[in-house]
Amino acid sequence: MIVGLGVLELHLPHCRDLKSKRRVVKGLVDRLHARYRISVAETRWHELHQRAEIGVAVVSHEAGRAEQMLDEVLKLVELEPEATITSWNPQILEESE
Repeated sequence: MIVGLGVLELHLPHCRDLKSKRRVVKGLVDRLHARYRISVAETRWHELHQRAEIGVAVVSHEAGRAEQMLDEVLKLVELEPEATITSWNPQILEESE
């Protein structure tokens, strides 16, 4: 079993309150989950208006597929006009036998 993990740190320059931040972050989380059927959650900086962290996890039977899914996640988030990626930290974990 292969697990791919990724942590996205985002800057949300147009969000002036938590309501607008929630709209952007929830939209991203919902799109990622619906399109790729992966686990996605806002994991940090819940109280800040212009900063967010989103964690993603994918499970696959091969490392190449997990890497491909993480790349697709990054590409989708890069298309979000209201968010700028400030950090992306993907990892592939392999089950040892």
